[in-house]
Amino acid sequence: MPLTDVAIRNAKPRAKPYKVGDTLGLFLLVQPSGGKLWRVKYRIDGKEKKLAIGIYPQVGLAEARRRRDAARELVAAGKDPGREKQREKVRSRIQAETTFDAIAAEFCQKRRRDGQKAWAVSTATRSEYLLSLLKGSIGKLPITDIEPADVLIAVRKIERKGQLESARRTLQLAGAVFRYAVATARLASDPTRDLRGALTAPTVTHYGAIIDPARVGELMRAIDGYEGQPITKLAMQLAPHVFVRPGELRHAEWNEFDFEGALWTIPAGKTKMRKDHLVPLSRQTIAILKDLHALTGPDGYVFPSIRSRKRPMSDNTINAGLRRLGYSTDEMTAHGFRAMASTLLNESGKWHPDAIERALAHGDSDRVRAAYHRGAHWKERVAMAQWWSDHLDQLRKGAEIVPIKAGKR
Repeated sequence: MPLTDVAIRNAKPRAKPYKVGDTLGLFLLVQPSGGKLWRVKYRIDGKEKKLAIGIYPQVGLAEARRRRDAARELVAAGKDPGREKQREKVRSRIQAETTFDAIAAEFCQKRRRDGQKAWAVSTATRSEYLLSLLKGSIGKLPITDIEPADVLIAVRKIERKGQLESARRTLQLAGAVFRYAVATARLASDPTRDLRGALTAPTVTHYGAIIDPARVGELMRAIDGYEGQPITKLAMQLAPHVFVRPGELRHAEWNEFDFEGALWTIPAGKTKMRKDHLVPLSRQTIAILKDLHALTGPDGYVFPSIRSRKRPMSDNTINAGLRRLGYSTDEMTAHGFRAMASTLLNESGKWHPDAIERALAHGDSDRVRAAYHRGAHWKERVAMAQWWSDHLDQLRKGAEIVPIKAGKR
């Protein structure tokens, strides 16, 4: 006798599981726990088998019958419904593992641990964020189904918001993901290769930086008068002395500093050039670091987030501090401390250009020359670090500084 919804609802649990039959092999298995499971009996190659097709009430009677009929159609075609169900599970799992999102995540993990070519923490964070902008468009698509038009539509959504550089960089990263899929034999070709020139080119802008000596002095005095978070103030005080990249400053950890040796060793994994960067510490720098140590030491990040000591401060903290002091983006940025140091150190005429380049951790396109100069200029850099901090102190006091074009050391 066919089942009814009333009969199903009235089926009460017993000490042992029992069946309540419908028609054409469909039955409900009532569990001692009260659970009600749909099953279908069928024969394939003379053997009786059972197929699980759902749980009541998530799968109602009408849907259970539809699934039973689908299973019977497979049997009529000589196929085993149970085996087909397992194949579909495998297909679904493979498809989930080959979506753009899945391969992008795999690619990012590879780039985070890619030896000397590994992304710095800040680069990885930024790249993963940009790729996440594609989740709602191509993220869930199997990578083999994505066409050039799909990618173009996705990145143009970013472009329409006026984020031209983000759109350009996201397209570059998407191309890198597709090429990784090609290299790992999961895709025939990169669909972004024909999209060159499709996006509006962003206007190249330079980081705001103060390079006039008198205005540098004003800036240093303004920072000393900052009334916001103490850690933010100390970060702004330290930045001009060490002039490292903002991401390297934010991710600094206490175990990287040797106060006795007056040395900060930034690990290769945190640097743009993917090799350790040594920063000599002036007396003024060490004094600022000791003030910080009292607030955030002895372990973990030198500049932790105000929300969690397990994360570094936001990448916008120093810039926000500068805005609070009244400096616009065009005037001064966190990255601008590097341009400030580079300009004034070069204009002083006291230091060899290579020493300044090493201090800025710039790469050398000539590999032979780079290898030769790897250990060069260290003594000069130590002296330059102290001279620079002393120079900043003089500018802070408002002293008139007349660069002396002495011979290069």
